[in-house]
Amino acid sequence: MRVLVLSHEDVRTALTPAACVAAMEEVLAAHARGEAYMPLRSVMRAPGAAGLMGLMPAWRGDGGSAHDGGAGATFALKAICVMPGNPARGLDAHQGVVTLFDGETGQPTAILDASAITAIRTAAVTALATRVLAREDARELAIIGAGVQAAAHIESLRRVRDFEAVRVYAPTADHVRALIEGAATDAPPISAAASAEEAVRGADVVVTATSSREPVLRREWLAAGAHVNAVGASTPAWRELDVETVAAAALFADSRESLRNEARDYQLALEQGAISGDDHVRAELGEVLAGLRPGRAGDHELTLFRSLGLAVEDLAAAEVALAGARRLGRGIEVEL
Repeated sequence: MRVLVLSHEDVRTALTPAACVAAMEEVLAAHARGEAYMPLRSVMRAPGAAGLMGLMPAWRGDGGSAHDGGAGATFALKAICVMPGNPARGLDAHQGVVTLFDGETGQPTAILDASAITAIRTAAVTALATRVLAREDARELAIIGAGVQAAAHIESLRRVRDFEAVRVYAPTADHVRALIEGAATDAPPISAAASAEEAVRGADVVVTATSSREPVLRREWLAAGAHVNAVGASTPAWRELDVETVAAAALFADSRESLRNEARDYQLALEQGAISGDDHVRAELGEVLAGLRPGRAGDHELTLFRSLGLAVEDLAAAEVALAGARRLGRGIEVEL
């Protein structure tokens, strides 16, 4: 069998932010309708290991994404290592591969760099949530974190709202400087904030993209009507939000199951009695996209999208990247 292997740069070239947003909209709505399936990811935390490994399988039936030509059924598996020490080495914290398999024969069809897939699809889902949930007049964006995800989010979010200013805070000033210097020439003006609070005060849209174990965002910093995308803390050992933010916000999840099992900020709000459980979750993002549940209720409402990252997102992003790579002649085909 022949398998197409796509490098980090192949994926970045073949998977555009706009195409990825469209693919995320399709697959999340499909998942809400029961047309795609995934279990909760399996995570291995070996004693003494420098990070963790996650396994994320998914399946989607016939039809697939319009962007991949309406492919047949597909299995996918992302094997990802999350290494918190990598940014200090100049590496993405997420390292691994996404493998696609033919849904009828089970034969592998492609192997793709997971770092690029994860960065692009995570930012695309955030852009989608922002498009659906943020106020139409949102003009100021705050980002806490200055790594790979921060850069990807600036690129995707500027396509869904006309931001006039972006404020970024990270504890390492060199990372913020590199982020600003590497931004696209047509990106909105980006400035370095002296603190997380300074970045967030007055912002209409806030993104937290860190691997923090303690809150980096406080409820009292958030303006009325703000929209928050919490994307960085994807294991129960980490959290970016204080309990007050979770309790005060209209809460939207990518997956209720992931929220219950993996989001420490949500778990802690439950344990402290600040929220009453799943009743506090207004909807999964896919349910809003599919027209099954409501979104924002008014301009003064605080909304929160809690993103944990889903295997169906990796599947759809990999399908679009594969189709794009084939059109562009990218990648290396190998015989297994």
